[in-house]
This record gives sequence, structure tokens and C-alpha cells, in this order.
Amino acid sequence: MDIDTRRKKQQALMVQMVERKVRSRAQQLYETRGQVEGQDLQDWFQAESEVLEKSILAPLYRRIRSDDSRPDPISADVAEQSEVSSPV
Repeated sequence: MDIDTRRKKQQALMVQMVERKVRSRAQQLYETRGQVEGQDLQDWFQAESEVLEKSILAPLYRRIRSDDSRPDPISADVAEQSEVSSPV
């Protein structure tokens, strides 16, 4: 296994660990509110904020998540071409 592959696997595991903590905290918030539906995003964002505030992995998590949200130029290009060339 090369270094890049190992690094990516380690980063993926760290992200999973942080997300597991966020999910657990969001569940606690949901239960504390009496399991009222419709506030899942607020619970997630609050939990994420609380977990990242206490985590040394916060900078890495934020960087990886922001990299994940950027569109892949090749994929975006292919998607754009398929939209243009597909008959409606």
C-alpha cells in the first residue's frame, strides 16, 4: 500500500470517528428535546459545533469535508456534457 492510499484511509477513519461522535451528540440533543421531529439539521449543526470545539481533529475534519464538497472538475465536466447532449 502506498503512502497516499494509507493517508487517505487514515483520514477517512478520522472523519468517521468525528461523525460518529457528532451523530451520538445529535441523538442526545434530539432526546433531550423530547424527540420532537423537524429539527434534525439544527441538532446536527449544534452537535458538530460542540464536537469540533473539543476535538484536535477539527482542522483536518473541516479541510477534508470542504475538499469533499468541491465538485470534481472532471465529473462536473462530464455531467455538463451529458446534460447538453441528452435529448429532452
